[in-house]
Amino acid sequence: MGVSEGLELPAKKVEYLKYLYGRGGFVKTTKLASRFGVDPSTITKTVCELADSGYITHTPYHGVCLSEKGKRYAEFCIKRHRILALMLTHYGISDELACSEVSRFEGLVSREAIDRICHAMGHPRQGVCGKISHETSCQECKTLED
Repeated sequence: MGVSEGLELPAKKVEYLKYLYGRGGFVKTTKLASRFGVDPSTITKTVCELADSGYITHTPYHGVCLSEKGKRYAEFCIKRHRILALMLTHYGISDELACSEVSRFEGLVSREAIDRICHAMGHPRQGVCGKISHETSCQECKTLED
């Protein structure tokens, strides 16, 4: 399986994957609809699209959970957010504002760019939003984890 560029999904779908990652298991579609303030039919459509693309597993009447592909993608998206927010704080932007600003554009930044920024920053392990994992991207970072 090839490595994604990190630009395959729109922001809303990325938010769903990041939420599922944080929940760590099955989540009912009604819970997703409630959490994101959308109609259950919207969630059902999105869940079907994410399942068809291999990012999640959907078990009717049980809920949805991340597939391995979805887990790797969510891990990268979380890392991307944390690296970019940390980068902005290096330019005097407050932690809170950095996190908020990054949410506006993070989906436009490729895996290659994040890997280069990560390298330039010395492969940080802690960001302003939490721990930065280097397990699913940045080959140089991966060797540091071993």
